[in-house]
Amino acid sequence: MRKDIQIPEVTNIKMAVVYEYNDVYKTDDWNVYIINNKNVDLEMMVIVSQGFSETKTTSLLRKKIEKLPANSFAKIELIQPELFKLNNRFQVTFFEENTLFDKTFIFKENSIKESALRMIPELKKRGVQIH
Repeated sequence: MRKDIQIPEVTNIKMAVVYEYNDVYKTDDWNVYIINNKNVDLEMMVIVSQGFSETKTTSLLRKKIEKLPANSFAKIELIQPELFKLNNRFQVTFFEENTLFDKTFIFKENSIKESALRMIPELKKRGVQIH
């Protein structure tokens, strides 16, 4: 029954919102990254993102990554600064060695800002990250 279901804990996966220069458009942009600090590849990753507050909800965005190699990262999406006043939820589901994992990351409202930027070693860029 319910007590017999084992839900594996997600470890060594991070989300980051990075403030970086866009060479193509010559602008400073905020981008969302997922970081895999595991020594194994992650497969069939699906990320569903949505901003929300008590009065507002954005539309859902979905991103699929076939394979996120061990000790690597991937850019997920551009995020507009107007969304920083909302909670931003990223639901991440993936397979690791034939086991399904699921974790929800939430950047709390107003937590993404220039004064909160810190160096993210895996990306060698400044951003805000959560585990």
